[in-house]
Amino acid sequence: MGDPTEALALLQEALKHNTQKEVAALLGVDAKTVSRWKSGKVPPSTIAGLALEKIVVKDAPAISPDGHDFTFIDLFAGIGGIRLGFQQHGGKCVFTSEWNTWSQKTYSANFGDDHTVNGDITEINEHDVPDHDVLLAGFPCQPFSIAGVSKKNALGRPHGFECTTQGTLFFDVARIIAAKRPKAFLLENVKNLVSHDKGNTFRIIMETLRDELGYTVEAKVIDAKHFVPQHRERIIIVGFRENTGFSFDDLLLPGQGPKLDTVLHPEDGSETDDGLYTTPDGKVLPKYTLSDKLWAYLQNYAQKHKAAGNGFGFGLVNREMTSRTLSARYYKDGSEILVDQGPGKNPRRLTPRECARLMGFPEGWKIPVSDTQAYRQFGNAVAVPVIAEVARIMKPHIQVLIEKQTGVPQKRLFT
Repeated sequence: MGDPTEALALLQEALKHNTQKEVAALLGVDAKTVSRWKSGKVPPSTIAGLALEKIVVKDAPAISPDGHDFTFIDLFAGIGGIRLGFQQHGGKCVFTSEWNTWSQKTYSANFGDDHTVNGDITEINEHDVPDHDVLLAGFPCQPFSIAGVSKKNALGRPHGFECTTQGTLFFDVARIIAAKRPKAFLLENVKNLVSHDKGNTFRIIMETLRDELGYTVEAKVIDAKHFVPQHRERIIIVGFRENTGFSFDDLLLPGQGPKLDTVLHPEDGSETDDGLYTTPDGKVLPKYTLSDKLWAYLQNYAQKHKAAGNGFGFGLVNREMTSRTLSARYYKDGSEILVDQGPGKNPRRLTPRECARLMGFPEGWKIPVSDTQAYRQFGNAVAVPVIAEVARIMKPHIQVLIEKQTGVPQKRLFT
């Protein structure tokens, strides 16, 4: 590979499917260097040309013998939304932990019995967790205790992360990262994690991941409204064992997201009756319409708080709108997202199928639990398309570290 023209052609091919930052990360150079190559100011070096030849492949991408590009574990798995996002980009789940039995039921119904869904992560020894490339965890946010020093000492630091996070579920994530040293991780939590306890919780988490565990870490709050018709802000924390140049700047966030019309039952006869949420002619079952008593209560409640200068109240939406955040308490009264059914009619709740769509789950997603449990599960879930987009920009950096460890060139699966 001594021809600069051929190297430039390979670069142009790589840039059809990757950003300049992604190509730079794969080659181990600065993004400005790639920009200079692209402009023709400086030709790619011979070594860069050889690397580009490995990156750009015209045949089927090389994957592992059992059909995956990398492995991951799914902690605090819920019903598997984070798993779905990473499976879309060639990942294989090798371990799952979820304590809630109803969530386990939904998870198993949709992913099958490829492996056992383990229970409470606090009772699992970190050394029993299989080796993996990526750790995924939608861990709950809990107050951090800073009192005392843990007897455990996984990092050899008596005043390290175990002291400041002992007694929290984040500690269980940290101890597994410390023991297994995955190439990368993704952690998901509510936006308020950043401000929780006057910022102390987030500070301890970031100090633990960066200073104690030694990972390069980036965090970003992402609103799911770019992908689904729901205003849902969540913080995504991504870390790599080595600095690969990962940046959230490579996210592709559509400027105009979809509206509720894309997830609501059409009710015009075009949708096949599912036997659970709609009538034979496609209408939403009457049980999802609010009773006169509940509708009157919600209106009075909203009016009372409005008079007091508070913002509490119901969220009435139509097909051309974006909804509020779906919460785990939706089963109680559905007040945060009520679908307008026209003049003189009480509004209705979303059906569980509409909730699944609102969270970006596939149309064939099985819902083997009661409506109450389904509402809780989707309210606690992640917006799958958000995770899938983060997985997309993480994947090239994961492959760089796999290649560095194994010495086997990883053909890039452009997605």
